[in-house]
Amino acid sequence: MLRSLALTRRTPLERAGLARRAFGGVAQPLVLTALAVALLILFPVVGVLGHLAAGGTAEVLSHLLDTVLVEAVLTSLGLGLLVTIGAILVGTGSAWLVTQYDFPGRRWLTWALMLPLAMPAFVAAYAYTDWLQFSGPVQSALRATFGWGPREYWFPEIRSVHGAAALFVAVLYPYVYALARPAFIERSPHLVDAARTLGCTPRAVFWRVALPLARPAMIAGGMLALMETLSDYGAVAYFGLPTFTQSLYNAWFNLGDRPAAAQLAAALLLTVAVVVFVERRSRGA
Repeated sequence: MLRSLALTRRTPLERAGLARRAFGGVAQPLVLTALAVALLILFPVVGVLGHLAAGGTAEVLSHLLDTVLVEAVLTSLGLGLLVTIGAILVGTGSAWLVTQYDFPGRRWLTWALMLPLAMPAFVAAYAYTDWLQFSGPVQSALRATFGWGPREYWFPEIRSVHGAAALFVAVLYPYVYALARPAFIERSPHLVDAARTLGCTPRAVFWRVALPLARPAMIAGGMLALMETLSDYGAVAYFGLPTFTQSLYNAWFNLGDRPAAAQLAAALLLTVAVVVFVERRSRGA
């Protein structure tokens, strides 16, 4: 008993030292493995940044700037903004729904809402377009049901920026859902009880208590969706949209200038780094 009491009276620093000695043999291989993985991830970044000082790319970059690059940048920014907002709205709303309300199928829906993340965006683009294009089953059923002719009704253009944004939101919202749901679950119930005691309605509790607590998770998930959108090539190529990744592909494979493509990739990498920095600053990290 005396020995146990002595152990419990150790200072925090002494207990931390004991923990380091107890787990030191396990931690060292983990640290080495983490460093090896970090180096593997760093090699492509170093390779891209190594081409920043490469010469002879002015002609290709000038040609892209005069033809498609400005439109590609604007399209990528607009698409990224729409996807980020949409993913945050859908992911946060679905997370709040399954954590705060009880309804038939809620347990099934809790894990089913993660499934779109398993489908690559370009595969979803094929299915999405096949169903919603003019010759697809949806528009064919509408024409057969209402007797409409080809020019007698309006249907949203699928292969457009807004169509691509809807596709990416449907595929990428689980990033926000996966982070917002634990944030809603782990929040202190006393805060909600206090808000309800003070007369807040369920809607006011969501906007004034739950949402500010889950804001870091929502922003982090939205940034992941944004980075996935900016780096995508297959889906936007299938939709025929002029995006930044399309310009990068053209510089490398169509114009045959790998250093110019690497410099464009470095610009995209810098954009992602700025986005991550802004997201961390918004969370006070």
